[in-house]
Amino acid sequence: MPRTQRNDNFIDKSFTVMADIILKIMPAKKQAKEAFAYYRDGMSAQADGEYAEALDNYHEALKLEEDPYDRSYVLYNMGLIHTSNGEHDKALEYYSEALELNPRMPQALNNIAVIYHYQGEKEKESGNVEAAEGLFDKAADYWKEAIRLAPNNYIEVQNWLKTTGRSQIDVYF
Repeated sequence: MPRTQRNDNFIDKSFTVMADIILKIMPAKKQAKEAFAYYRDGMSAQADGEYAEALDNYHEALKLEEDPYDRSYVLYNMGLIHTSNGEHDKALEYYSEALELNPRMPQALNNIAVIYHYQGEKEKESGNVEAAEGLFDKAADYWKEAIRLAPNNYIEVQNWLKTTGRSQIDVYF
Protein backbone atom coordinates (compact mmCIF):
# COMPACT_ATOMS: atom_id res chain seq x y z
CA MET A 1 0.00 0.00 0.00
CA PRO A 2 1.46 3.42 -0.89
CA ARG A 3 2.48 5.55 2.06
CA THR A 4 -0.07 8.19 1.07
CA GLN A 5 -2.84 5.71 1.91
CA ARG A 6 -1.40 4.76 5.31
CA ASN A 7 -1.60 8.10 7.12
CA ASP A 8 -3.30 7.65 10.47
CA ASN A 9 -3.83 11.14 11.78
CA PHE A 10 -6.05 13.95 10.57
CA ILE A 11 -3.24 16.38 9.77
CA ASP A 12 -1.32 13.85 7.67
CA LYS A 13 -4.48 12.85 5.84
CA SER A 14 -5.37 16.49 5.21
CA PHE A 15 -1.89 17.27 3.92
CA THR A 16 -1.96 14.23 1.66
CA VAL A 17 -5.35 15.15 0.20
CA MET A 18 -4.24 18.73 -0.41
CA ALA A 19 -0.93 17.62 -1.93
CA ASP A 20 -2.75 15.20 -4.23
CA ILE A 21 -5.11 17.95 -5.38
CA ILE A 22 -2.21 20.30 -6.03
CA LEU A 23 -0.41 17.55 -7.92
CA LYS A 24 -3.43 17.01 -10.16
CA ILE A 25 -3.97 20.67 -11.02
CA MET A 26 -0.33 21.74 -11.05
CA PRO A 27 0.80 22.72 -14.55
CA ALA A 28 3.80 20.41 -14.68
CA LYS A 29 5.02 17.47 -16.67
CA LYS A 30 4.02 14.00 -15.52
CA GLN A 31 7.64 13.26 -14.64
CA ALA A 32 7.84 16.28 -12.32
CA LYS A 33 4.60 15.27 -10.64
CA GLU A 34 5.89 11.74 -10.10
CA ALA A 35 9.12 13.13 -8.66
CA PHE A 36 7.12 15.27 -6.23
CA ALA A 37 5.02 12.27 -5.20
CA TYR A 38 8.17 10.29 -4.37
CA TYR A 39 9.60 13.29 -2.52
CA ARG A 40 6.38 13.71 -0.51
CA ASP A 41 6.33 10.01 0.36
CA GLY A 42 10.01 10.25 1.33
CA MET A 43 9.29 13.14 3.69
CA SER A 44 6.40 11.23 5.22
CA ALA A 45 8.53 8.12 5.74
CA GLN A 46 11.36 10.23 7.16
CA ALA A 47 8.99 11.89 9.62
CA ASP A 48 7.92 8.42 10.77
CA GLY A 49 11.54 7.33 11.22
CA GLU A 50 11.32 4.91 8.30
CA TYR A 51 14.69 5.97 6.90
CA ALA A 52 15.25 3.12 4.46
CA GLU A 53 11.86 3.73 2.89
CA ALA A 54 12.51 7.47 2.81
CA LEU A 55 15.85 6.96 1.06
CA ASP A 56 14.23 4.66 -1.50
CA ASN A 57 11.65 7.34 -2.26
CA TYR A 58 14.29 10.07 -2.44
CA HIS A 59 16.39 8.01 -4.86
CA GLU A 60 13.33 7.57 -7.08
CA ALA A 61 12.61 11.30 -6.88
CA LEU A 62 16.19 12.06 -7.97
CA LYS A 63 15.82 9.79 -10.99
CA LEU A 64 12.84 11.84 -12.13
CA GLU A 65 13.45 15.37 -10.87
CA GLU A 66 15.20 17.67 -13.31
CA ASP A 67 14.94 21.00 -11.49
CA PRO A 68 18.22 21.73 -9.65
CA TYR A 69 16.51 23.65 -6.85
CA ASP A 70 14.09 20.79 -6.14
CA ARG A 71 16.90 18.25 -6.41
CA SER A 72 18.84 20.20 -3.79
CA TYR A 73 16.08 19.64 -1.22
CA VAL A 74 15.92 15.93 -1.98
CA LEU A 75 19.68 15.70 -1.47
CA TYR A 76 19.47 17.79 1.70
CA ASN A 77 16.88 15.43 3.19
CA MET A 78 19.06 12.47 2.29
CA GLY A 79 21.87 14.19 4.18
CA LEU A 80 19.58 14.58 7.20
CA ILE A 81 18.91 10.85 7.24
CA HIS A 82 22.60 9.96 7.05
CA THR A 83 23.34 12.48 9.81
CA SER A 84 20.67 10.87 11.99
CA ASN A 85 22.25 7.49 11.34
CA GLY A 86 25.71 8.78 12.31
CA GLU A 87 26.98 8.38 8.74
CA HIS A 88 28.67 11.75 8.71
CA ASP A 89 30.85 11.29 5.63
CA LYS A 90 27.84 10.33 3.54
CA ALA A 91 25.83 13.19 5.00
CA LEU A 92 28.59 15.65 4.09
CA GLU A 93 28.52 14.36 0.51
CA TYR A 94 24.77 14.89 0.22
CA TYR A 95 24.87 18.34 1.83
CA SER A 96 27.70 19.34 -0.52
CA GLU A 97 25.76 18.11 -3.55
CA ALA A 98 22.73 20.07 -2.38
CA LEU A 99 24.87 23.20 -2.06
CA GLU A 100 26.29 22.73 -5.55
CA LEU A 101 22.75 22.91 -6.88
CA ASN A 102 21.52 25.56 -4.46
CA PRO A 103 24.30 27.59 -2.82
CA ARG A 104 21.76 29.68 -0.89
CA MET A 105 20.80 26.90 1.51
CA PRO A 106 21.88 27.99 4.99
CA GLN A 107 20.48 24.87 6.63
CA ALA A 108 22.88 22.67 4.63
CA LEU A 109 25.78 24.95 5.54
CA ASN A 110 24.73 24.78 9.19
CA ASN A 111 24.50 20.98 9.16
CA ILE A 112 27.95 20.67 7.59
CA ALA A 113 29.29 22.96 10.31
CA VAL A 114 27.56 20.92 13.01
CA ILE A 115 29.23 17.75 11.74
CA TYR A 116 32.67 19.39 11.63
CA HIS A 117 32.15 20.80 15.12
CA TYR A 118 31.09 17.36 16.40
CA GLN A 119 34.16 15.78 14.80
CA GLY A 120 36.27 18.53 16.36
CA GLU A 121 34.87 17.74 19.80
CA LYS A 122 35.70 14.05 19.30
CA GLU A 123 39.28 14.90 18.29
CA LYS A 124 39.60 17.19 21.30
CA GLU A 125 38.40 14.40 23.61
CA SER A 126 41.03 12.12 22.06
CA GLY A 127 43.72 14.65 22.85
CA ASN A 128 44.31 15.62 19.22
CA VAL A 129 44.03 19.38 19.75
CA GLU A 130 45.55 20.38 16.40
CA ALA A 131 43.08 18.28 14.40
CA ALA A 132 40.25 19.55 16.59
CA GLU A 133 41.15 23.18 15.94
CA GLY A 134 41.26 22.50 12.19
CA LEU A 135 37.78 21.00 12.31
CA PHE A 136 36.49 23.88 14.46
CA ASP A 137 37.89 26.32 11.88
CA LYS A 138 36.10 24.44 9.08
CA ALA A 139 32.89 24.56 11.09
CA ALA A 140 33.36 28.29 11.61
CA ASP A 141 33.76 28.90 7.87
CA TYR A 142 30.50 27.11 7.10
CA TRP A 143 28.67 28.79 9.95
CA LYS A 144 29.82 32.24 8.84
CA GLU A 145 28.38 31.59 5.39
CA ALA A 146 25.12 30.26 6.86
CA ILE A 147 24.83 33.36 9.04
CA ARG A 148 25.56 35.61 6.06
CA LEU A 149 22.62 34.01 4.24
CA ALA A 150 20.31 33.93 7.29
CA PRO A 151 21.56 36.62 9.70
CA ASN A 152 18.69 36.25 12.17
CA ASN A 153 19.37 32.55 12.65
CA TYR A 154 22.06 30.67 14.53
CA ILE A 155 22.39 33.11 17.45
CA GLU A 156 24.21 30.53 19.61
CA VAL A 157 26.66 29.94 16.79
CA GLN A 158 27.28 33.67 16.50
CA ASN A 159 28.16 33.69 20.21
CA TRP A 160 30.45 30.67 19.75
CA LEU A 161 32.24 32.32 16.84
CA LYS A 162 32.79 35.48 18.89
CA THR A 163 33.86 33.77 22.14
CA THR A 164 36.29 31.44 20.34
CA GLY A 165 37.81 34.33 18.39
CA ARG A 166 36.74 32.86 15.08
CA SER A 167 34.80 35.99 14.15
CA GLN A 168 35.27 39.64 14.89
CA ILE A 169 31.89 40.64 13.48
CA ASP A 170 29.38 41.85 16.06
CA VAL A 171 26.37 41.99 13.76
CA TYR A 172 25.93 39.80 10.69
CA PHE A 173 23.18 41.77 8.95
